Amino acid sequence: MTSRILRTAARLISPMLVALAVILMLRGHNEPGGGFIGGLVLAMALLLPAFVEQETPRLNLWVDPQQLIGLGWLLALASALLPLLVPGHGFFQALWGGSIWLPVVGKVLFGTPLLFDTGVFLTVAGVTLKIASLFMQAAGNEGRGGL
Repeated sequence: MTSRILRTAARLISPMLVALAVILMLRGHNEPGGGFIGGLVLAMALLLPAFVEQETPRLNLWVDPQQLIGLGWLLALASALLPLLVPGHGFFQALWGGSIWLPVVGKVLFGTPLLFDTGVFLTVAGVTLKIASLFMQAAGNEGRGGL
């Protein structure tokens, strides 16, 4: 895709999509959204420039998708294990801290459910980016006679 308009639009839209992804993730418990859909939107925000910059898309990210997956799993595991450190709480039982009000998002409650949602957010983004990079790699190798 060699359209200058599309390349310019992608550069402008990608940061807005990252902000939307974070908003969707933070609103997940009180409004439509959550870690899963936020992670998909984040992955699309990071993939959009790769699709419009070159003839053969290449995924050049500032973060390794596998590291996102690992960090997401660690956060989700931490959200399950942290309650075991508090007397009277069990595995995966919600712990709540405080809350903060953010513009656009509204009231955000801090606790292990938010930690879990953040883990899902990073895991879904990482898996989506990894799959996309494998498809892009396969597409690049297809022209050279093999997958």
